[in-house]
Amino acid sequence: MPRFFITGTDTNVGKTVFTSWLMRGWRNAGCEAVALKPIATGDRNDAISIRAALDDRLDLNEINPVHFREPAAPLVAARAENRSIDFESLNQHIRTMGRRFTYLAVEGVGGWRVPLAPGYDVRDWARELGFPVVVVARGTLGTLNHTILTVDSIRNAGLTCAGIVVNAGAEEGSSPDFDLTRSRNVALLRDLLGLPLLEFSRSVQAAGHVPGWLGGKEI
Repeated sequence: MPRFFITGTDTNVGKTVFTSWLMRGWRNAGCEAVALKPIATGDRNDAISIRAALDDRLDLNEINPVHFREPAAPLVAARAENRSIDFESLNQHIRTMGRRFTYLAVEGVGGWRVPLAPGYDVRDWARELGFPVVVVARGTLGTLNHTILTVDSIRNAGLTCAGIVVNAGAEEGSSPDFDLTRSRNVALLRDLLGLPLLEFSRSVQAAGHVPGWLGGKEI
């Protein structure tokens, strides 16, 4: 039963685009699948996108139980509202959803070490859940350092890194130099980390085929 925690090397690296795509791929293959965005700050557009990928099967509050109005790190946003996150209740909700559905993806918030509570960050939360971690990274200059540091931290936390998703993003095709940089980064990350890697390009997104390491059906 595939269960994944989807994190990123930073905020706005494309976690929700990938999570929604993964959900559609699972569902199109006939799988009973669900994705959650348990914590969100600012708007709820990420959760709305995931709900659309689920064909509105779940209520927005089921997908996104914890929401803070301020677009900031959850610890900062929670303090602005004089609130805190009840992780025992939140994790119980996630596990309940995991019992309802065969396939489960939990999208984190921001990057891997974003603070959620005093002395507690995304890494600690993922460790409590215990799911294999998928890292979404940019294809741009600097991604080698960010991705390797993130994978090292995942492994040091005693968690399995399931693989890397390199998001081509809006820059894909913008210049030969960008595409060459991305392709070199992808090749080097494969060599250095020894992990499955999905180059998340427009053509891959359009094809909609989920690779086996992400719970897809091999063809």
